[in-house]
Amino acid sequence: MDEKKFRKAMSKFATGITVVTVEDDEGTEGMTVNAFMSISLNPTLIAVSIDKGASMFDRLMRTESFGVSILNEKQRHYSLVFARQKEAEDPIHYVYLDGVPVLENGLASLACKVVNKVEAGDHVILIAEVTNLSITDGEPIIYFNSSYRTLSDHE
Repeated sequence: MDEKKFRKAMSKFATGITVVTVEDDEGTEGMTVNAFMSISLNPTLIAVSIDKGASMFDRLMRTESFGVSILNEKQRHYSLVFARQKEAEDPIHYVYLDGVPVLENGLASLACKVVNKVEAGDHVILIAEVTNLSITDGEPIIYFNSSYRTLSDHE
């Protein structure tokens, strides 16, 4: 299978954008992740797929808990900052859910406890139970066809 062609095909699936965050003795760090999904309502499980080459991979493999922040349309800059494509212009503000850092004012923020790790090619899928969450109003930022969109782009 041609990797470029596969990547282009996958870009046709519109996704929301999340930032996954951890905090340990090395400090607080986050990374942009669009490979995120809900798994189960009972128990409340989610999954994130992490590239083995990601800068946070080792920390995520060691951690028992992490945060997920679902970005709103006004938080596009966070996606770029945590993807290491842009420097942060202002300090990044975190709030804590069950002791886990999440971005302030995300559409939804989740505190997650790892329950399983599944090897999948060049990625590892972290399956985690949501132990706490917060929800705010707003519209999502969407990634489609290798570019950012908003729902209002096409109304």
